[in-house]
Amino acid sequence: MMRVARISVLIASALVAQGPLIDLPPLDYSLGGDSQPHAGVPAGAVTKHVLPPGKFFPGTPHNYQVYVPAQYDASRAIPYMIFLDGGGYAGNAVRVPVVLDNLIAKRDVPPMIAIFVDPGVMPALSSQAQNRYERIFEYDSLTPRFASFLIDELVPEVGGQYNLSKDPNDHGIAGISTGGVGAFVAAWNRPDQFRRVITWVGSFGNFRGADRLPGLIRRTEPRPIRVFMQTGRQDLVNYAGSWYLENPRMAAALEFAGNDVKIELGEDGHSNRHGASMLPDTLRWLWRDYPQPIAVKEPAQGAGRGVFAQLVPRRELLPPPPNPAREGGPARGAAQPAAPAAGRGTGPRGAVYALIYRDKPWEQVGDTYKSAASPAMDKDGSVFFADPLDGRIYKSDAARAVTLFKSNTHGARALRVGADGRLYASQPSMHRIVSYGAASDERIVAQKVRADDLALTRSGAVYYVDTAQKLVGCIDANGRQRIVYSGGEIMKPAALTLTPDQAMLLVADAMDRYQWSFQIAADGSLVNGEPFQRLEMPEEGLFSGVGGLTVDSIGYMWATSAMGIQVCEQPGRCSNILNKPEFTSAPIADIAFGGPDRAWLYVTQGGKLFRRATRRTGVVAWEPIKPPQPGL
Repeated sequence: MMRVARISVLIASALVAQGPLIDLPPLDYSLGGDSQPHAGVPAGAVTKHVLPPGKFFPGTPHNYQVYVPAQYDASRAIPYMIFLDGGGYAGNAVRVPVVLDNLIAKRDVPPMIAIFVDPGVMPALSSQAQNRYERIFEYDSLTPRFASFLIDELVPEVGGQYNLSKDPNDHGIAGISTGGVGAFVAAWNRPDQFRRVITWVGSFGNFRGADRLPGLIRRTEPRPIRVFMQTGRQDLVNYAGSWYLENPRMAAALEFAGNDVKIELGEDGHSNRHGASMLPDTLRWLWRDYPQPIAVKEPAQGAGRGVFAQLVPRRELLPPPPNPAREGGPARGAAQPAAPAAGRGTGPRGAVYALIYRDKPWEQVGDTYKSAASPAMDKDGSVFFADPLDGRIYKSDAARAVTLFKSNTHGARALRVGADGRLYASQPSMHRIVSYGAASDERIVAQKVRADDLALTRSGAVYYVDTAQKLVGCIDANGRQRIVYSGGEIMKPAALTLTPDQAMLLVADAMDRYQWSFQIAADGSLVNGEPFQRLEMPEEGLFSGVGGLTVDSIGYMWATSAMGIQVCEQPGRCSNILNKPEFTSAPIADIAFGGPDRAWLYVTQGGKLFRRATRRTGVVAWEPIKPPQPGL
């Protein structure tokens, strides 16, 4: 296997460099002074334990060890790091306890507890049967199951004996090979719990979907994590891909998105030797500037390209930079391309900070309601939202002040403000659609209608979706009702929105990854429907989970989904995924623009209303606008 790996990597290097192959230098990955015990350095204690089976990996106990530094003070909360395949990290080949003794004594890292957990093995019921070995299931999966196991079972067990810090900035996690995937995914899924990550020779290939991560990372709003990666040029090559080449793909994606990442490309194979030899410096880098919190940053111009440059052994073998004058681009002194149109933001195509601001995170709107659903913007930028559990509708102004607008609404939801200035709503329990005036007077718009979402046109037409019946209906300005879609291709139609010019009706499918686009004919019927926008799907569960749709003034569609808020360019590509307001299992449901300049994005999650400032502008029923021609 090692010979195959070496040949494959050399072939890959030759293809990149288009030059002669380079002999690899002799390897010296011996352990340095900070990995050796020293007299006079206070030594921590290591104890061994067994975690009984829990709900996440039923029937499966886990062996673990706990390192407690000599400086531990039970009166003060202490940081901690978790090491997967923990026995190897605690053993003589890596010597994490010795390294921590030395670095803590030098004050290079804060005093911390280390938790060394081994993958679970579910014991067989008889000697004639084989055990179930959980390592691949635990570490290689992209689901939040393993992170939940750590957060809800392992850490509380250790926390029962020691005063562990609850600040995610004080938590680190490390892993090797498949454990490197497990460490990264735990922090990726739960950055509210883990902020510092080490991966050695991570197996980010297509075993259980880890090869998807670079594409997801590039689309996703950066998360407050710091990642150190190590890999070797002679790492394995097999049916899941080249383990060596997958690591730079990961690092380049993290750098492109704005995450804090560093990668070391060594010459070793699939082992812990290189990682162990530089563990002291790795920990210094990982915990640098502590206790300053780890924060996201805006990526530099060309971020991610430098990582791939390290794959080429000799820089002079790279092709020369292109000459714009010779290759058809603008010559020196020629007119430069026009600046981006207003509202489009800055950075390369697909850059998340073309949509949002790094330093303007989610903020909760109010806290006196029982539930929150269906935000809707009025002509002043104020936002109405429903409290279906309490039968009320509230109104929030630009300062996030929340006031009661209407009581006894019969569970009204699916709020939308029409061109006539009235607030439209569905009352599912009453099977009707109603509207409210400025004084909260109620009028019946349509009866014998069960509407799960509404979309309103400037002409006064109301489109509604009935999820249970899998249909889309239309009520024209004269009150005439008809079904305009019942084709059955949309498995779970859940939400509606109009394009900015009101020429198309977009229909969400909460089960599928594809969201539908219909042209609105002159008579209001829906024609030429296509499964148009393609979303990313969650690793856990079968469904996209789309619950709400909206659009901005240049035609991008914003969809709440199981993975976060997915933003699709006008031609249908998913370009970005924004983080949920809270990194919990609670789904995000409804979405709308509102606030000053219609530039605030409002969403609901877990019965709460949140908002954040964006670089985009929402659209309203009473002002259709033709979006620009998209880039293709």
